[in-house]
Amino acid sequence: MSEVTSTAPVDEEARARNLVEAERKALHLFEEAGRRGLIAPGESERTVSDRVRDLGAELFGTDRHWHKRVVRSGPNTLLPYKENPPDRLIEADDIVFLDLGPIFAEWEADFGRTFVLGDDPVKHRLRDDLPRIFEAGRAHFEAHPGISGAELYAHVVELAEEAGWEFGGAHSGHLVGEFPHEWIDGERIESYIAPGSDHPMRRTDPSGRRCHWILEVHLVDRERGFGGFFEQLLTLHR
Repeated sequence: MSEVTSTAPVDEEARARNLVEAERKALHLFEEAGRRGLIAPGESERTVSDRVRDLGAELFGTDRHWHKRVVRSGPNTLLPYKENPPDRLIEADDIVFLDLGPIFAEWEADFGRTFVLGDDPVKHRLRDDLPRIFEAGRAHFEAHPGISGAELYAHVVELAEEAGWEFGGAHSGHLVGEFPHEWIDGERIESYIAPGSDHPMRRTDPSGRRCHWILEVHLVDRERGFGGFFEQLLTLHR
C-alpha cells in the first residue's frame, strides 16, 4: 500500500470528472479521425499519426501527448508498445490500431482502438472481441475489491486465450492521472497491471490521491500475422 506524503486536500470528484472528460475528448478525436478517413490504404503509419495529432489541435487546441504516438498496421500490430518498428504503408485489407495519450487541459487520456479496412472475417472477429474482453476484465475488477495488478493481468490473459487469441502485452494497463504523471515509473512494477504487481489496485498514491487505472487489451494471431488493441479507463465510466 502506498504511503500518503501530502496532507493537502484532494478533490477526488473533480479529478474523476477531469479524467472522464479527457477520455470523452479522446473518443471524439478517434471517431472524427474515422469519419474523415484519416486511416486509409496508401497512407503511412507516421502520416496517420501526424494527421490525428493535427486533428486534436483543430478540435481541442492540443497537440501534446504524454507518451509516444503509436499507429500500427499489418504485422506491426503484433508488436508491444515498447517496440519501434519501421514506418509502414497501410494496405487495402489491413487491420490498424491507434494508441494515443493526448493531454487535454493538463489531464491525461490514454486511448486505443482498432480499425479493420477490409472484409476479412477473422480481423473483424478480433476487433469485436477487444471491447468484449475489456468489459469482462472490468467486470472481474469490479467484482473483486482487493484485486492486485498481477491478478487482473492473469485474468485478462485467460480471457484472451478462452477467445482463441494470444495476449500480446507484458502488461495490461497502468496508472493514469494529472500531467505530468510522475507516479508512473517504468521501473516500478506497481504502476502497471502486470505480473509482480502485487499491491491492491484500489489504493492511494504517495500524494494521497486515489489511483485510477487504464486497462489495455492487446490480442494477437501470430499464425495469421496480425493483432488488435483496445484501451480506456478501467476505474471510471463515461
